[in-house]
Amino acid sequence: MDENYIPLRLAQLRTKKGISAREMSLSLGQAEDYISDIESRNNTPSMDHFLLICEYLGISPREFFDEENPNPILLHELITELEPLGDQDFDNLLNLLFEGQKKIRE
Repeated sequence: MDENYIPLRLAQLRTKKGISAREMSLSLGQAEDYISDIESRNNTPSMDHFLLICEYLGISPREFFDEENPNPILLHELITELEPLGDQDFDNLLNLLFEGQKKIRE
């Protein structure tokens, strides 16, 4: 991980969420070029602003820095939806997933 990670990751996650840099900046209560400045490496967010960015994206700071997870926003949403499921629901869901994978491989 290097100094380019935060700007690149922010651009990646913002784009996946379908939000313009201007829209995100204004939603965070910042100047319209705030996010663009971060993504172009002209500015670095303070810790408070970084936490607000994560909250806006709907992810934790840990998920932001998880280089192995290319789509933490969707994964976070999925986990949130799965949390109330019971054991039988998880078993049924896993069976569906495994069956779908078998069909894809065939």
